[in-house]
Amino acid sequence: MSSRPGAARSLLWVSMAALLLGSACTLSLPRSTRTVEALRISEVVDEGDPARRASNRLVVKGLDADAAGAPERALGIYEEALRVDATNPYAYLAIARHHASGDDPSWALSFLDKADALFRADGGPSPRVQPHLVGLRGQALYASGRIDQGLPLLEEAWQTAPDVWTDGRLDAAELR
Repeated sequence: MSSRPGAARSLLWVSMAALLLGSACTLSLPRSTRTVEALRISEVVDEGDPARRASNRLVVKGLDADAAGAPERALGIYEEALRVDATNPYAYLAIARHHASGDDPSWALSFLDKADALFRADGGPSPRVQPHLVGLRGQALYASGRIDQGLPLLEEAWQTAPDVWTDGRLDAAELR
């Protein structure tokens, strides 16, 4: 190897690019021909009984706080949404998104499990919610260091809802 730092760095970059290109060729999966427009909670804010509507309005308010860079305030609003309607799967989904992007992404997993169970009790998650459940689980696993478990889920979310999941994460504005 050359003693020049620039040459060593260039060789490293070329090696990494070759490795990534080679792995991309072997890991490429067929793109799904069926994509969906991922659901935004603001679309369902007026659905359900009065408690669910009030809870969903709070979830949207929490997502606004998260998007504005006030995560502690956002979490308090999400918790208030659960006090209003403890069976609101969208509140659990928003909390899962909050934790998946936070300091301890593994916390998101239990909230995803609860959201999924509530959606299933209500007839199953819609095809427009499913990419969020899958993608957030992938995001949380990946960010927790469980990369081999997270990547396939992120790939599935990306294939299903590429408009939202292309970057491998769900931000508050995308869920709002």
